[in-house]
Amino acid sequence: MMTGYPARTWGLAMALFVALSQSAVAASVAPLAEPAVPTVPNWPVMKTFEQLGHASDSLLLGVRNSEHIEFGVRRDRLATDANLQLDYTPSPALLPNLPPLRVSLNDELMRVVPVEKDQLGQRVRRQLPLDPKLLSDFNRVRLEFVGHYTDICEDPAHSGLWLNLNRKSQVQLHEQALALDNDLAYFPLPFFDARDTGKVELPVVFSGVPSLGEQRAAAILASYFGSQAGWRKATFPVLYNRLPARAATPKPSIVFATNDRRPAFLANLQQFPPVDGPELQMIDHPDDRWSKVLLVLGRNDDDLVKAASALAVGNNLFRGARVKVQQMTALQPRQPYDAPNWTRTDRPVRFAELLDYPEQLQVSGLQPRPVTLELNLPPDLFVWRNQGIPLRTLYRYTAPAVTDESRLSISVNDQYITSMPLVGNDRRSGTLEEMRLAVLSGDSTALTEKSLVPALKIGDRNRLRFVFSFASTLGSAQRDRCQTSLPVDVRAAIDDNSTIDLSGYHHYIAMPDLRAFARSGFPFSRMADLSETLVIMPVKPTAMQVGTLLDTIGGVAGQVGYPALGLQLVDDWKQAAAADADLLLIGSLPEALSDAPNLGLLLSAQRDWLLQGRSAGLPGSQRFDTGAVAASSRVAVSAQAPIAAITGLESPFHPQRSVGALLASSVSDYGLLRDTLGDVGKLDAVAGSVTLVRSSGVTSQFVGEHYFVGALPWWLLLWFHLSEHPVLLAAMLIFAIDYALMAFAPT
Repeated sequence: MMTGYPARTWGLAMALFVALSQSAVAASVAPLAEPAVPTVPNWPVMKTFEQLGHASDSLLLGVRNSEHIEFGVRRDRLATDANLQLDYTPSPALLPNLPPLRVSLNDELMRVVPVEKDQLGQRVRRQLPLDPKLLSDFNRVRLEFVGHYTDICEDPAHSGLWLNLNRKSQVQLHEQALALDNDLAYFPLPFFDARDTGKVELPVVFSGVPSLGEQRAAAILASYFGSQAGWRKATFPVLYNRLPARAATPKPSIVFATNDRRPAFLANLQQFPPVDGPELQMIDHPDDRWSKVLLVLGRNDDDLVKAASALAVGNNLFRGARVKVQQMTALQPRQPYDAPNWTRTDRPVRFAELLDYPEQLQVSGLQPRPVTLELNLPPDLFVWRNQGIPLRTLYRYTAPAVTDESRLSISVNDQYITSMPLVGNDRRSGTLEEMRLAVLSGDSTALTEKSLVPALKIGDRNRLRFVFSFASTLGSAQRDRCQTSLPVDVRAAIDDNSTIDLSGYHHYIAMPDLRAFARSGFPFSRMADLSETLVIMPVKPTAMQVGTLLDTIGGVAGQVGYPALGLQLVDDWKQAAAADADLLLIGSLPEALSDAPNLGLLLSAQRDWLLQGRSAGLPGSQRFDTGAVAASSRVAVSAQAPIAAITGLESPFHPQRSVGALLASSVSDYGLLRDTLGDVGKLDAVAGSVTLVRSSGVTSQFVGEHYFVGALPWWLLLWFHLSEHPVLLAAMLIFAIDYALMAFAPT
């Protein structure tokens, strides 16, 4: 043992050595810190049955006992959790010990829903879990009513067999983002997904105040997304020199840039070198790897227009993260009234051309749902005092054993048109024709009926409805007489070779008519590509003004179903005066129009004035009321609260041309205007010649004189306009008869 050091000192040294040794060993075997895993964006999603297309409550019965709820999941998202929040009221006559409701998801039984005795006749809210592993991009929840009011001798048509399913029931999902490759082969994903039923919101970015060429390229691309969105509507927030900030939900965006005008985040020329022609590129958001950015690049404005046009009509060829557009040439010009979303008016149209989904024309059950078809027509279709529109209906059905009160009823826009009997297979009174039909159609009866649809029921949007009503002995059971009978598997179908013939009608309409603009984009939509539309923009538009342009053009494209490839823009009123086109003005009225005789409204920074006219009334109520409406008073005010307006008037430069003006001044004014353009309910209130938009709502009126757009044969034109003046018409007829008698009188 060493000497010269106290024992206590040696003990402290040895303890320190052991502690340091243990620390070193622990450090050598400790696991390395794992890299931080990026948080995947996730969020809850709730959709009511009403938002999913069920506008009213669903009443499940013993003879009509099922309902389908369909919903989608975007392909760039994953649903990690799913629930069904049911809101229903069971009949007080049901037996509580027999569960009345079965719930299935994509044909897999999820759960049987019981009902307690104290819940009968009461509104019940119940949350049911759904298996998220069964979810795909398209999903269907089936709700089947299997309740009973007695355990023996039950009548399926008994009035006590029902369950009311409230439209406020919900599908609740928890979604998370999926990482996507930068591949344009998936376009329009992630910028638009048809499975997403929500409003499309797509930010658009410019380096600064955009030129007319940049605005036109953006409008073409906005019209493409608007045509895809359709009834969902689309809005395009505009940003100058910045990308949208990172959000809880990934938000894709579109950037327009030329070699000389680029946003700041594209300034790195090594990563984003100058391009030598029209080019499209998909990249990750610099601050959010879950959001994508679509770059529309070019040497100049013409390249941007070519790139946007190619993306709108030729994206089926795209693949990879980067695409160079070699050529974009229009091969065939559009024709008037050939919009894809409008029913053809130059020939008979087969029902097969009107289908929205397969099996739309087929129904089943003793009380089947109606067969419904949508007809979108040009609002200027002239059907005044016409004898009717030919409707040729072919239908098949499971024939009853005997001829009874079963019928097929036809209605247009909820107005009854006619009904036909559904005859039975009574062989004792069968004819050779019926036998031949029976041979051709098996156990069904095929019939053809020609009807004339009253022309005045036809508007721009129409619903053609066929209702099969089958008579049945179910529900006629007698007291103390037990008789069990199973309902027949009744099926019916409207043949897709049925036709409606809208050919031979002229196009003629009294303008201004803001309802035609709000519901059909007319008169600008007369050409589906807006090739006869000229937009007048401010010289240096604000972001809200450019956003209003994109929302408006996207809305019109949603009505016609085609991108606005032929749209032209100017910022000089003198250029607009020289163009033979319908004019769409965004901003404020120029001085050249402030004294127009048919101007009913003027909004200015100093003072607003309005001519008081007649309320625009209900949709279609003034369809052929062409009389002038004199202003009863003129009101001028000055106020600071937000206000916007939509007005229409005849073009002072060219006959048969119109001016539509979207008037606003401040950011809040444009906010009101854009909110109205994107809201179906508010658009329904747009009508007449002047529409005011305030925070309290939308009001419309007509003031001034009509002008007419379209053409009629001279004799029909004369008869139409003289019909409002019967005395003058009678005098002209007397004069014509006298002249004829004198001309042919013997000398």
